[in-house]
Amino acid sequence: MAETTYRGRRVWQIENDTIRITLTVEGGHLAELLHKPTGVNPMWAPPWQSIEPSSFDPAKHGDTYGTHGESRLLAGIMGHNLCMDIFGGPSEAEAAAGMTPHGEGSIVPYRMSMQGGALVAEAEFPMAQLSFTRRVRLHGHVAVIEETVRNLAATDKPAAWTHHVTLGPPFIEKGQTQFRVTATKSRVYETDFGGEFGRYLTGADFDWPLVPLKQGGSLDLRTMPDASASSGYTAHLMDQRREHSFFVAWTPSAKVACGYVWRREDFPWLGLWEENHARAAAPWNSQTLTRGMEFGVSPMAESRRQMIERGSMFGVPGYRWIPAKGEVRVVYAAFITTADAVPEEVEWDEAGKVALS
Repeated sequence: MAETTYRGRRVWQIENDTIRITLTVEGGHLAELLHKPTGVNPMWAPPWQSIEPSSFDPAKHGDTYGTHGESRLLAGIMGHNLCMDIFGGPSEAEAAAGMTPHGEGSIVPYRMSMQGGALVAEAEFPMAQLSFTRRVRLHGHVAVIEETVRNLAATDKPAAWTHHVTLGPPFIEKGQTQFRVTATKSRVYETDFGGEFGRYLTGADFDWPLVPLKQGGSLDLRTMPDASASSGYTAHLMDQRREHSFFVAWTPSAKVACGYVWRREDFPWLGLWEENHARAAAPWNSQTLTRGMEFGVSPMAESRRQMIERGSMFGVPGYRWIPAKGEVRVVYAAFITTADAVPEEVEWDEAGKVALS
């Protein structure tokens, strides 16, 4: 399809009788995973007005989006954004040089085209010296997504590569929405996260899905908490006995299940981020409900220096090498369909078929 608009943004779309995928031209965000029979799109659309990242001006937009390092990203964020080649905030030196949180992949313009039945998005990340290509093909209720990253530098590159999938209302419902993840060993964020609204025991190691709480006891992460305000981040190692990893989310009111499935060796980690009316600064204004399901090569959102100094967690590496003048290719799938109950298993043949049970 030709370029169109979605929520005031320039986008390209690809669709069949069952689903529609919408990618923003600027930032390349997967803003829509629409299940056409029910009209359900689980992807988070922020409560603030979305604008093109290139149009963000701190002097003009600071009152709306803030004037902090994340403001340009947040002004245009939607649904699933790419974090590359950092997952988290830049160092002071990187920020001074123009690097933004989660890297350039979420703010640069993409060249969109249709090629052989696939929606293709291509971009360069000049500060990171990387080029990126994404190809999206549809198979019924499944979108198969192939990504290739090429290192333009003459040195091997340690890189973060995380898919920051953020789900939101009306799909996300407090106390109702269910999640299943192929998670095992887990850790709470190692510094205070969420301030007065952060309930998880800082830095605690645990086994999925029961996260320890500051006041004692635990909380089952498989259900969206039913709290007036809460915030948290936990990192989860995917089951090393499995070839494929997945997460699935299901909401009982719509009886719709959605999720992603990927090769575990490509993305061995998943970060679970919760923002429930906790952040008071602009543009959040204590009005946002989200659940981030962030699968990638790194367990924690942190600076590049911190990522490299950490090296690994639970004996599993926390970043990926991209060889000099070389490339790395991955493939994964997003899906959405009806289900009478939350699926416990996801099977994927990588050619396009996803089966839930």
